Amino acid sequence: MFSRYLEILKARHAARLLTGTLVGRLPNATSAIAIVLFVRAEGGSYSLAGVLAAVYGLANAVGQPVLGRLVDLHGQPRVQLPAAVLAAASMAVFAVTGLDPLPVAYLATVGAGLFTPPLEGGLRALWPSVLRRDDQIHTAYAMDAVAQEVMFTVGPLLVSLFVAVWSPMAALLALNAIGVLGALSVVLSPPSRAWRSAPREAHWLGALRSGGLLVLLGALFFVGIALGSITVAAAAYADRTGPDGDAVYAVLLAALGFGALVGGGLYGAREWAGAPERRLKGLVAALALGYLPLIAMPGPTPMTLLAALAGVFLAPTIACAFVLVDRHAPRGTVTEAFSWLVTTFTVGSSVGTGVAGPVLESLGTRAGFAVPAVAGTVSLVVLLASRGVLARPRNLGRVAAGSENDPNRTVEPRFSSGDRA
Repeated sequence: MFSRYLEILKARHAARLLTGTLVGRLPNATSAIAIVLFVRAEGGSYSLAGVLAAVYGLANAVGQPVLGRLVDLHGQPRVQLPAAVLAAASMAVFAVTGLDPLPVAYLATVGAGLFTPPLEGGLRALWPSVLRRDDQIHTAYAMDAVAQEVMFTVGPLLVSLFVAVWSPMAALLALNAIGVLGALSVVLSPPSRAWRSAPREAHWLGALRSGGLLVLLGALFFVGIALGSITVAAAAYADRTGPDGDAVYAVLLAALGFGALVGGGLYGAREWAGAPERRLKGLVAALALGYLPLIAMPGPTPMTLLAALAGVFLAPTIACAFVLVDRHAPRGTVTEAFSWLVTTFTVGSSVGTGVAGPVLESLGTRAGFAVPAVAGTVSLVVLLASRGVLARPRNLGRVAAGSENDPNRTVEPRFSSGDRA
């Protein structure tokens, strides 16, 4: 089962790029929790902590596609490393100044989120230059999705460790410093320094002019809603179980993550036949069905098993979406396209968190667990209604005549991210 993953990790630079990207994204995976703990330690309210964490997340959602486009235009080292340094510096300002004056705290969190480097999209843009076979790239996307689940599980534990050993301020400073080191490891690697985006047609919409990409973003937006809403519904369920509610909640979320790890691992361990567009529909359908049994709300033990089952198809869905982004993104916009996917999924998760609360309060916990199932179903409807658009991947052989990347505006036939001029 693991031979395909070992084959990828043995490829030159692959392990370094994957590890550097995950380490570089630690600040993004931990900032929301670290901000909340820091604000509370400074005497701020939970409301203020939540607002600052939301401001960080919103700024991050705005900055990812913008920085992704800059990476496509100017290369990875010239964008990723300065962005990582600016993000860490902004968070350092927040950690040192605290909540007084409050406008500085807001500006600092905005800067930290806005300048978070698009390492996630950058890694996916690098895989084709590191791995030469399509089946290896597909496996790498699955491994990427699984590694993210590990990072978002380990990240909060690291925050707790730093807070326990030192302080919330030390956690903010240390994790962002580690993030800069991860970004540095990536941008100094030969694949990152050599990578150039394919020539792109000058267009203000950039990656968003692709109809297929817009369909994918719409579908993944509702998958994000499902993921965000289930975390809130799980909290409401845990509160009903009594004094052990916090432990039950942690176990349920761990089960969701474990299911995603197992599903992603199995998905990437084999080669899949057929068009990925069709496969994505099946995965989204299975994801929506997996959420339905949670509505029954049995006891904690069977509920944990159902939560693990519900998570199985999440990582495969995301990995398959990565493949489709690469197929439908216009030439020269691959980093921007992947960054839009990150932004859309993040915004969808935030919307799901916001929607689940009112549903729980007005209709009860069972209705809260119905939200992810409904969101998954809507995602499937989006894919089915737009199957004609998804059936037309971008033309891989097209070369734009008006390249934004080429200062001489010359056409170079057969130039691609895998070739060297």
